[in-house]
This record gives sequence, structure tokens and C-alpha cells, in this order.
Amino acid sequence: MPEDPDDRRPEDELREMLQRFLSGEGPIDAARLAGAAGMPADPAQLQALMAQLQAALARTEDGVDWSAAARQAHAVVQRDPGSVTSAERDAVRQSAELAAMWLDEIVPWGGPSEVALRSRQQWVDATLPVWQEMAEPVATSIAGALTRAMQEHAPEEAQEMLAGAERILRNVGGTMFAMQLGNVVGQLAGETVAGGDFGFPLLDDEATLLPVNLRTLAEGLEIPEDQVRIWAAARELAHARLFHHARWLRLHVLSSVREYAEGIRIDVARLEELAEGFDPSNPEELREALSSGALIPPKTEEQREALARLETTIALIEGWVDATTEAATARLPRRDAIAETVRRRRATGGPAEKAFSTLVGLEIRPRRLREAAAFWRAVAVAVGPEARDSLWDQPDLMPGAADIDDPSAVIARLQGGEELDEMDLALQALLDDAARESAPGPEGAAAPEAGAPETAGESAGDDHDGDEHGGDEGGDDEARPQQ
Repeated sequence: MPEDPDDRRPEDELREMLQRFLSGEGPIDAARLAGAAGMPADPAQLQALMAQLQAALARTEDGVDWSAAARQAHAVVQRDPGSVTSAERDAVRQSAELAAMWLDEIVPWGGPSEVALRSRQQWVDATLPVWQEMAEPVATSIAGALTRAMQEHAPEEAQEMLAGAERILRNVGGTMFAMQLGNVVGQLAGETVAGGDFGFPLLDDEATLLPVNLRTLAEGLEIPEDQVRIWAAARELAHARLFHHARWLRLHVLSSVREYAEGIRIDVARLEELAEGFDPSNPEELREALSSGALIPPKTEEQREALARLETTIALIEGWVDATTEAATARLPRRDAIAETVRRRRATGGPAEKAFSTLVGLEIRPRRLREAAAFWRAVAVAVGPEARDSLWDQPDLMPGAADIDDPSAVIARLQGGEELDEMDLALQALLDDAARESAPGPEGAAAPEAGAPETAGESAGDDHDGDEHGGDEGGDDEARPQQ
């Protein structure tokens, strides 16, 4: 018995209508819709776009379908996957081995000593989960706002059809955003040279280079390619070792990104304007709004504060990596030329970086990189690299934005000359009382009680892996220059 049209649910009617449009039976121009999503309008891409949107209509789950991002990123990479000869890969491995030896002389920490060589496709697969994590709050906000705007401004005859179709609308909007993100990440795979290029911890406890992009970088620098390979490997290993040592740092950075992204809201008034005048046959205005970031309103005060904290953290990470790489590659004749060229390249950013910034509302280029590198150099000159690097031991030791401008307070703290606050004074008084009570009497020194805590001098070797450095207790204090 055929189904009575009056018995169908409104969301079924909407699904059927959209499916007709996406199959070419309606006024939606597939090429223009691809343009609205920021994707090329070649036949293969158009077919993929329509297939992804039809799959979104059929989904029973709610939320963003991130597999659409992966498929789109793969499609972008396949247009130019790049190729590397076995000789090139061997040359990069040899350069990485030499860079690791040089870095061992500068950085006492353990950590990655080998560099993984990835293709563009492998880089996409390895890093896409982090890009998704950064973009998810914005994707959810855009999909929800688009759904509300369509429901509020649809003609009266369509209201009943849209009333129960929130999930369908969210799925379609989320899929469009996911495909845009995949398009950007696929483009980034053609620009990035190493896993740490963007400051964000895209890879967990791993150093990675993309030989195909490294070759392109070397060709543009007009510098011997072996020097470029060694420098790039040293920088990537320094980045990986920092995150290996400071285990708390990766979660700290990603949480800061999430804190900022969750505060992003969509300009509903602008979206309502688009919904009121939206022409399915000409979605150019929607494409412009999505690609220019016009739907993301100016930052709130809370967002500005969260972004300032995040930028300071990224600057400190990148500044330390640059200062460490500079010291490790001192033997390279063209070291400074390589560093300056790469610094300028990263400061301007490529097209894909700019696309990610407008899509998510978050720039991935580090600010104040030169100032942060100068900060780490100044602290190393004053107290030595080992004392300087102790600032990464725990989050509450991290310098702030004001310290980058004037490192004197940090240097004083590391030298032990920082003025104590009331809590520090009270704690110091308790320690002094305990020391007097345990001091040896006139009859000779008192034996320490069993289980008593070690003094700072006794534990210094353990705190800094004394066995690894010869087992000399207190070695950290002896290695520190006297001021």
C-alpha cells in the first residue's frame, strides 16, 4: 500500500527536496556550490561534493562528519602528491643524524633522535585530528547558527517542513565546513616542511620532515641543499625534544586553542541577511562570507585575553626552538641566511595558512618570534642553558609577555635573587626553624632521622638525571655560572 503523502514527516520532505536539488533536478548549480565551499569546480571535485552532501542527508547521527574533511584533504593532495627519490630520502636521514649529534651538545634532555620522513598524504593523516580539534567549536557554531537562521527566515509554507529537520540542516552545514577544512589542510600539506612549522603540537612526541617540500624550500633559497636539510632537521628535533621534555606543554597549548575557539560566535545578524537574500543558483555571496571570515564578529575581551595568552605561549615555544637551533647549527656557514629566510616565510604565511585563519578565526603564524628568541638568548647568557631550560619543568614557571620584553625578573629568579613575597617568607621561616631544631648540638652532629626528606643539594642530582651526567650529586649547582 503506497504511503499517504499526509503521513510523511516534515524532515522526510526536506530530505527528498534537497536530494532532488543535489542530483541536478533543482536550481542548485553544482559549480557555484563548489565555489561557495571554497573548492575547485573541476568535474571530479563537483562529483565528490555532491556525494558528500547526499551522504550528509542520509546520516542518522548528529554533528559534524569529519570523515568528509579527510576525504577532501586526500583529494587535494592527490592532485599533486609529489615524489621523492630514495637518494633524497637517504640524504635527509643522514642530515638528521648529524643534526641530532649537534643538538645533543646543546640540549641535555632525552627525546626523539630520529626524524620520520612523511609524504604529503601521510602528513595529512597524522595531523588532521588536531586540525579538527581546533576547528570543531567553530564548525558546531556555524552549523547551529545556519540552521537557526534558515528556520527563522524560511517562507511560512516551509516552516512546518523545517521544524523537525534541525539535524539534517546541521549535518549539511557541518559537512560543508568539514570539506572546507579538508581543502585547507590538503593545501597546507603542500606548504609545510616539518611537523613543528606552525608552533602547534600537531604530532605527539615525534619529529617529522616532508622531503618533497624540503627540496622545494632548498631550491628557493639558493643555498647548498645539505645545509638546508641539516638546519631543518635540527629545528624539528629541537621542537620535538621540547615537547618530549615538557610533557604538560602539548595539552596546555591545545587547551588554550580550545579555550579561544569555544568563545567564537557567529554573527547571526549577518547570517540572517544572507538567509533572507540567498539565491541557490548564485551562492557567491555565501562563499565570500565564509572565505573572508565575515561571519565571525570582532573578538570579545575574554577572547582577546585568551588569544594573548596563547600567542605568548607559542612565541616562547618558537623562540626557544629558534635560539636552540641557532646554537646547534653554529657550524653551518649559511645558518643565518637560512634562518632569516625561513623566519620571513613563516611571518608572511602561505595561502593555506590565510585560508585557515579566515575559516576558523585563528592565525597560526607566531607573533613576537624575534623578541622571544632574544629573551631565551639573554637568559642563557646570564644563567646558562641548563638553568634557562628549567623554566619548562612545570607550567607555573613559564615566563609571561612582560618577561619577553624585560627578562631581568626571570634572570633574578633563576639566580636566586628575586624578592620573596609574604607566602615565600612564611615558608622560608618554617624551613629556618626546622633547620635550627635539627642543627648539631655541642656534643656533636645529630644523626638524621630515618625517612627524613633530602635537602635541595642532596636531591639536585636526582632532579636533573644525575646518573646520566656522571652521578655527581649537586651537579646542577656546580654547572651554573657564579654571578
